[in-house]
Amino acid sequence: MDNKSYTTEFSVDQTPGECFNAIKNFRGWWSEEIEGETDKLGETFLYHYKDVHLSKLRLSGEIPDRKLVYDVLDNQFSFTENKNEWRGTKLVFEISENNGKTTVKFTHDGLVPEEECYNVCTDAWGNYINNSLYHLISTGRGVPNPKEADGFNAEIVKKWKLT
Repeated sequence: MDNKSYTTEFSVDQTPGECFNAIKNFRGWWSEEIEGETDKLGETFLYHYKDVHLSKLRLSGEIPDRKLVYDVLDNQFSFTENKNEWRGTKLVFEISENNGKTTVKFTHDGLVPEEECYNVCTDAWGNYINNSLYHLISTGRGVPNPKEADGFNAEIVKKWKLT
């Protein structure tokens, strides 16, 4: 059976190591509104976007300069009937090198067309991966969501057991 999970990829001139390190820098390409460590194996972090999206992730696997896997441990959307739609899915980044170019392949394993957020989420991932992460790797500057004035509140961090 074919995996229908969302996948996208791009190629850059930078090394696999540069790509690997940039991917782990979620604040540099996804959102400045992140609480916790995004670059340490086994560590958990929270992503927050206004009152629209809250997600708890963990770096669960890595092969240096080749692959990163982040588990979505918990998730809440304000715009879908199933608020926890991403729970149990994985963000998978695969890095390969060919003819002097490095390819970064992103798969949101479990984000499939049957899910309510598929269209909105794939549009967002397309921007974050093919625009922001691409630019972070190729120019050193991504286009993440800016940090909100009020940031994370202590109740969210405590409720989601990050501390």
